[in-house]
Amino acid sequence: MIPEAGHFALILALCVSALLSVVPIAGTYLRVPLWQQSARPLAVVNGALLLLSFAALTHAFLTDDFSVVYTASHSNSLMPWYFKFSAVWGGHEGSLLLWVLILSFWTAAVALLSRQLPLELKARVLSVLGMINVGFLLFILLTSNPFERYLPTSPTDGADLNPLLQDFGLIVHPPLLYMGYVGFSVAFAFAIAALLGGRLDATWARWSRPWTTVAWAFLTMGIALGSWWAYYELGWGGWWFWDPVENASFMPWLAGTALMHSLAATEKRGVFKSWTVLLAIFTFSLCLLGTFLVRSGILTSVHAFANDPERGRFVLMMLGVVIGGSLLLYALRAPVIRSRVHFTETSRESFLLANNIILFVASLTVLGGTLFPLAAEFYDYEVSVGAPYFNLMFAFLTPLLAIALGFGARSRWKTTSSARLLDKTAIHLAVSLAAAILIPWLYGEFYFLAMVGVFIAFWVTCATVSDVLEKARSKKGLWRGWQQTSRSYKGMVFGHFGFAVMIMGAAVVSHYTVERNVRLAPGEAAVFADYLVVFDDMNKLRGANYVSDAARFSVYDAPEDTTALAGLSPSAVREKLAANGEAPLFQLLPEKRRYVVSSSLMTEAGIDPGLSRDIYISLGEPLGSGELTQAWAVRLQYKPLVRWLWLGAIFMALGGGLAVSDRRYRIKIRQRLDRTTVESEASADIDSGEPVRAAPRSGA
Repeated sequence: MIPEAGHFALILALCVSALLSVVPIAGTYLRVPLWQQSARPLAVVNGALLLLSFAALTHAFLTDDFSVVYTASHSNSLMPWYFKFSAVWGGHEGSLLLWVLILSFWTAAVALLSRQLPLELKARVLSVLGMINVGFLLFILLTSNPFERYLPTSPTDGADLNPLLQDFGLIVHPPLLYMGYVGFSVAFAFAIAALLGGRLDATWARWSRPWTTVAWAFLTMGIALGSWWAYYELGWGGWWFWDPVENASFMPWLAGTALMHSLAATEKRGVFKSWTVLLAIFTFSLCLLGTFLVRSGILTSVHAFANDPERGRFVLMMLGVVIGGSLLLYALRAPVIRSRVHFTETSRESFLLANNIILFVASLTVLGGTLFPLAAEFYDYEVSVGAPYFNLMFAFLTPLLAIALGFGARSRWKTTSSARLLDKTAIHLAVSLAAAILIPWLYGEFYFLAMVGVFIAFWVTCATVSDVLEKARSKKGLWRGWQQTSRSYKGMVFGHFGFAVMIMGAAVVSHYTVERNVRLAPGEAAVFADYLVVFDDMNKLRGANYVSDAARFSVYDAPEDTTALAGLSPSAVREKLAANGEAPLFQLLPEKRRYVVSSSLMTEAGIDPGLSRDIYISLGEPLGSGELTQAWAVRLQYKPLVRWLWLGAIFMALGGGLAVSDRRYRIKIRQRLDRTTVESEASADIDSGEPVRAAPRSGA
C-alpha cells in the first residue's frame, strides 16, 4: 500500500500545484489579499506531499519491493543500501520525481524565506512556480509514473542498477545538478512575475539575484562533480568530453553566469532590464532543453536516461509553451521595461555588457554544436560535431571574456577614467606574458593554446589581486581592508580567482598529460614520466554484488639505468631498488569489475592524487591466456594540475555562497518602498567592497 500512497500523494500534489498556479495570481488581479496569501501554505503543502511521495518510492527500494516496476528495473537485493537509495533517481521516472521534489523545495523556500517581499510580487512568483510544478507533475503522471506495479505476479529479484551509477559520485552528483538546474526556475519566475506586474526595478533585481546565485553555485558544483566522476570512473582519464548531455548542463551554466552579472547591473544602476529578463527566460529554457535532450531518446550517452520519443514530445511541447508564452509576454511588456540610464564606454556597465555578450555567444556556440547533428539527421545526413569545434570556438571566446573580466574588475560604475583603467595594465601584461612563457618552458614544450590559457589565468589573477590590494591600501592594512569589504565583493574575488585556477588547470592538463599504453604481466615493469611502475600481482576480490580482478602496482622514482631491472621479478626489483636506497613512493590498486546480475564490466582506476599532478593507472583488457599470471593492457597517465579544475569550481561555488550571505540580502524591505528609497539602500557599490548600510525608515 505504500507505493499506492506515494502515487496518491503525487495526484494530490498536482491538485495543490494547480491551485497554487491559479488562486494567488487571480488574487493579484482581483485585489483579494486572502487569495494572494494562500500562496505560502499551498507551496508548503505541495512540498510536503512530494516529499511523502519520494519517501514512498525510497521505501520500495530499501525494502526490495520488486512488485514496483521501476524498483525491479533499477535495483537488486545484492546492492548495498546506499546504492539502493541513490537508485531512486538512477532511472528516468525516479530522476523526474527528484526533479519535481527539488522544484517544490525551491518553491517552498521562496514562500518561507521571502516574507518581506511585496505580497503581489510573491503571489505572482509562487504562481509561476506552481505552473511549472503542474507541467512536470503531468509529465510524471501521464508518461513516467514510478509507482506502476507488476500484476498479478512480480520478479523475485531486480535487474540491477547500471554499474556506472553504483558510485559515490552518482549519489551526490544528480541532486546537486538538479538543485542548480531547477533553481533557475526561481529567476525565471521572478522575471515573469515582474513582467506581469509591469515593474522591473531594483526590488525585483535584488530579490531575484540571491536565488540566481545560489542556483548557479549548485550547478557549478554539480557539473564539477560530474566531471570528477567521469575522470575516475570511466577509466579514460578524461575530465570533459563535450558529450551532448554534458553540454546540456553547460549551456544553462553559461547563460546563468551572464544572468548573474546582468542582475548585478540591474540592481545597482537600473540598466539592462530587458536583457536581464531575456536572459532569465533563456537560461530556464536551456534547462528545459537539457531535460528534453536527456529524456527524449534522441541522444546516445552514458548520461542519458530515457529512450521513449513520447516522453520527448511532452517535454518539447512544454518547452514550446514556456518559450512562446514568455516571449509573447515580453513583447507585450517591452515598452515599459526599457532602460534610460547612460554610461560611458569605460564604465563597469560596459564591461558587464561585454561579459554578457561573450557568455551568450558561448552558450549559442554550444547550443549550435549540440543540436546541429540532430537537425542534420532529419535530412538523412550524418554530421559529427566534436571537441575540435568546441575547443576552437572557446579558444577565441575565453580570451575575450578574460580581457573584459580583467578590466571590469578595476572599473567603476557610470564612468572610469582611462588613466585608472590602464594603471598597472603594463605590469599585469608583463607578469602574464612571463608566466605564459615560463610555465610551458618548465613542462618542456611550447603549445600556443597552453600559453594562451596560462596568460588568461595570470591576467585574471593579477587584475583581481590588484583590485584587492588597492582597496586594502585605502583601509590602511591588507587584512583589515579585506575584513571590511562586503561579502558580495569577497564572493566576486573568490569567483574570479576560481575561474583563473580552473583555466590554468585546463590549459596545463590538456597539453602536458603524458600517456602510455603498455602490455604488462605480473612481475614486469614500465617507465613513464620519470616514474618506474612495477606490476606486483593480481588478486581476485569479491564485493557485495561484483567480483573483480584487482591489480597492485608499486610506483618508484625511475632510476637512471633501467636495463639492470629487465627480467627480474617484482620482489627482485624491490630488493635491487632497496639496495640503492629506493622505496616505493606509493601503491595503486586498479580493478576490473564484473557485476554478477548484469554481467557488466567496469574499470576502477588507481589514482594517486596531488595538487601538482595525478598518477593514473587503469586496466584494459586481459591479453593472452591464463588466470592470475596473464598479461593485461595497462594505461599509465601523468596528469599535471588536473585537480585545479575542481579546485577552481569549489572556489567559484564558495564565491557564490559568500555573495548570497551579504548583508544587503538580509535588509528588510517595506512593502511600500518607492524606487528612490530602494535604490538608496543599494547606493554602496555592489562589487566595490564597501559594506552596505540600510536606508533609514521613512519618518525616522
